[in-house]
Amino acid sequence: MQVITKKQARQFILSKQGLIGAYKFIGKDGAYEYVRQAGCIQFDPVDVCGKNAELTLQSRVRGFRKKMLQDLLYKDRRLFDYADKELSIIPTEDWPYFSSYRDRSLKLGKTFEGMDELKKKAVSFIEENGPVCSDSLPIEGEIYWHSSMHWSGNWGKKSLASRSVLEQLYTDGELIIHHKNGSRKYYDLAKKYLPSDILKAKNPCSKEADFLKWRVLRRIGAVGLLWDKNSTAFLGLYIKAEQRKKILEELTQEGKIMPVTVEGINQPFYYRAEDDSLMRSIIDGSADLKPRMSFIAPLDPLMWDKALILALWDYQYAWEIYTPADKRKYGYYTLPIIFGDRFVGRIEAVSDRKQGVLNVRGLWWEKGVRQSKKLNAALERTLKNFANFNDCQSVADQRKE
Repeated sequence: MQVITKKQARQFILSKQGLIGAYKFIGKDGAYEYVRQAGCIQFDPVDVCGKNAELTLQSRVRGFRKKMLQDLLYKDRRLFDYADKELSIIPTEDWPYFSSYRDRSLKLGKTFEGMDELKKKAVSFIEENGPVCSDSLPIEGEIYWHSSMHWSGNWGKKSLASRSVLEQLYTDGELIIHHKNGSRKYYDLAKKYLPSDILKAKNPCSKEADFLKWRVLRRIGAVGLLWDKNSTAFLGLYIKAEQRKKILEELTQEGKIMPVTVEGINQPFYYRAEDDSLMRSIIDGSADLKPRMSFIAPLDPLMWDKALILALWDYQYAWEIYTPADKRKYGYYTLPIIFGDRFVGRIEAVSDRKQGVLNVRGLWWEKGVRQSKKLNAALERTLKNFANFNDCQSVADQRKE
């Protein structure tokens, strides 16, 4: 088995992610290609300095603007919203793979008395009136209901009947999210927007075990290197240790993934076989590793496995958004900072779009990071680009001395 250093492992992951060297993802097409590579990027509605999905793309897509993602989702329909790693953004071409989700949803929906009638009423209204949200769908009352999507917070709770039927139709695949207004979702009929060959395509995975194996392979590609450990990188797969071990063995035997050992870590890592040429270039020193600085989203695929980040980078990150203010070590919405092949710090930046100012409320450098002219120039450049991404014309330092 090939043995690599931690530094080489870091460089491989960052190069695969498009976070080091020359930009390999450019503009709207680059944003789409990155989502295809990752399989999915997580959606989160919190917008302090950009939503999570937007932050994920801005860090690695040259020239990325928020409108590009909106167009890919709601104009071009090359991406769609659905459950994968929590609520995610997924390439539309992957719609057929999630057939089992929709089949399960249809079966569960039949267990709720009166749901079929509510679904017919909702579809009829949408056909006549177009996109709706739970407030504009004229279905009254509450029902005791749970969603077949695991990310829903309605499990076993009373919910507005209008919301319940929309989410049921959405998980069934009859509706898609037409657009979002903040965190509010508006739904319309999937058949109006998605190609019939996509909607009618057979499930490429004949067995649920094949679907699970496809998803494991996909998550490995999303991170770059993954190990055979319980990991939030596998969140949403509901996979047991023995299943994971078997799948990794099968994928290795099939030649779809390759094992590698990292010095100092008594645990094999795996990467996709299609990335072997990249691994060779890292090992022989021919890879483009020109340093760039990037601010990384809290739920970025790079950060999915925080134990892996700690093991390879000796960098500990916690998203403190749900931590009480008096117990936070850093800030409400801090972003890790990558420079070259290192995590060099973290930043809390809040955009004031009314005033057109990006306010830096906190900046913490990692121990041992030297304040060089090169580092400071990179920070100034990155802040300027980040302000532009947030439609801000200037940057203000609000750090307390």
